[in-house]
Amino acid sequence: QVQLVESGGGLVQAGGSLRLSCAASGSTFSINTMGWYRQAPGKQRELVAVISSGGGTNYADSVKGRFTVSGDNAKNTVYLQMNSLKPEDTAVYYCNLNRRVLRDAVADYWGQGTQVTVSS
Repeated sequence: QVQLVESGGGLVQAGGSLRLSCAASGSTFSINTMGWYRQAPGKQRELVAVISSGGGTNYADSVKGRFTVSGDNAKNTVYLQMNSLKPEDTAVYYCNLNRRVLRDAVADYWGQGTQVTVSS
């Protein structure tokens, strides 16, 4: 019903920048938030940054001041600008969409993930 297509991952040296994009298609009505999560090998998936339909944002403490999440409502697309990248940012980054469905329930949708590798 909802598809998320991610792009922009890759290999970058420490201190560099990357910009991730995630485009949503399908039944994208009543979106609450779109955002980014990441998972490193052997670790649990964690929230990186989210943006609400009204434009409010939240960030993990580890990325505040370095990452910026933004959205384009007309394109149903969310972006993650990552600056001053560190080796500890290395992970698979997943796009997430949360929307309201029937009877006040919510549903989460996930992209396939894009690899971000930061070398020292």
